[in-house]
Amino acid sequence: MLTTSLSQEIGLNQKLSPAQIQIVKMLEVPACEMMQRVNEELQENPALEEGHGNQDTPDITNDGGNGGGEDEEFVNELQNEDFNYDNYIEDDETPDYRTRANNYSDDDKTVDIPFTAGISFMEFLKRQVYLTKMNKAQRHIAKFVLGFIDDDGYLRCSIEELVDNLAFQESLIVTEQEMTDIVHEIQQFEPSGVGAKDLKECLMIQLSQKPQTDSVHLAQRVIQRCFKEFSHHRYQKVTEILGVSNEALQGAVDEIIRLNPKPGSAWVGTIYERHQTSVIPDFIIENVDGVLHMQLNDDDIPELHVSRDYRDMIQDLSSGAKPTAEQKKALQFAKAKVDAAVWFIDAIRQRNQTLTRTMQAIMHRQQAYLMEGDKSLLKPMILQDIADDTQYDVSTISRITNNKYVQTEFGIFPLRSFFSEGMINMDGEEISTHEIKQALSEMIDSEDKAQPYTDIELSKLLLDKGYRVARRTVAKYRDQLGQPIAQLRKQMKHHDNTNI
Repeated sequence: MLTTSLSQEIGLNQKLSPAQIQIVKMLEVPACEMMQRVNEELQENPALEEGHGNQDTPDITNDGGNGGGEDEEFVNELQNEDFNYDNYIEDDETPDYRTRANNYSDDDKTVDIPFTAGISFMEFLKRQVYLTKMNKAQRHIAKFVLGFIDDDGYLRCSIEELVDNLAFQESLIVTEQEMTDIVHEIQQFEPSGVGAKDLKECLMIQLSQKPQTDSVHLAQRVIQRCFKEFSHHRYQKVTEILGVSNEALQGAVDEIIRLNPKPGSAWVGTIYERHQTSVIPDFIIENVDGVLHMQLNDDDIPELHVSRDYRDMIQDLSSGAKPTAEQKKALQFAKAKVDAAVWFIDAIRQRNQTLTRTMQAIMHRQQAYLMEGDKSLLKPMILQDIADDTQYDVSTISRITNNKYVQTEFGIFPLRSFFSEGMINMDGEEISTHEIKQALSEMIDSEDKAQPYTDIELSKLLLDKGYRVARRTVAKYRDQLGQPIAQLRKQMKHHDNTNI
């Protein structure tokens, strides 16, 4: 017997408002794209105008913006729509979204240090999205997924994590199968192997895209079935497991060592692409008589204000007799455009304040390095440290520091280069991993290539210098420096392609 019943449940759901979403997205925009973003908004929204606005605009008293209208039904309808005329005229006569730290004036001129770079790896991937057969919605999701690909070209988030992040950040719901299909599409992009979750999948993707010869087929079997043995160069064990000859295995190994273990870091673009793009710093730090001064590089961003004509239109349409259907439609249109203009101006204001506060926290922690330019003076610092200093969420700090650059008297650097883990040396002092990596790099560069140091030997040498670093940590740092294991460094003396 079937029965029906009613029940109540209490739940807590978090949903970002359109204004909050716009502010979050604005944090990700670097200086080189900000002017383009402003121009696009100016073209799309007639209620947003460039310039100082009308300085002769009189003050408006807080009368609800109803203009003395006597139609009770009409007034209530506007109130139900949360309409308040004051919201459209209160603070946009003189824009205040520009942010200057340390009392920089608008007359100050700062010459950018020339710094050129090729098209970014991420931009290269995003361009390929439009070459696929994906529809508009799928392309939007694909570009969202690309944001999780690291500098080496790996997508280390699981499908479940991507689905959850998409739902929270974009309010879009997709199935795991739909997300899997989009990830597989991205894995067909150039450079070959991009979008893999780990080295094994990266190599398998690259092999699947090569002409399918006998050696390539065997290489796929080696990676699929004997990846651990192959990684440790236990070739005899591999031949036993697969039942192949040494000659056949050699052909497979030759195919594998020509693959790229880090497809992202290897992509450099064409000669034209490498020289066509200039990196524009988002922040400028100067040393003035031993005091660091920082400013946000927003000189190219015009001052914005809400159109006086649109505000007058709202006042006229919201006062007097009951409006016609056409007048109501015009009022709704004007409100929507003014709302969008106010949101955009506020998004820029909050973006600049958030970026400035974050950069000031970084500058405070890395003051010694910014004064001297010596990398050994970089202090250990992680995203959580800046999140604690600014009281922002870690995800906000991550967005701010991604694809942003700061100009110093020593050059232009990505903000991410200021972050590193730390450890305690033999003297009990906390040191940055940058210092350890630099020492490790010097050891490898100066080693005898006929007998290169093993990770254990490198660990002992670092210990002699006062750095207590475990073998596993040495292996991780060596990999981050792009250096292979000792056996392959020895082989590299005779084979240029053995870089896996």
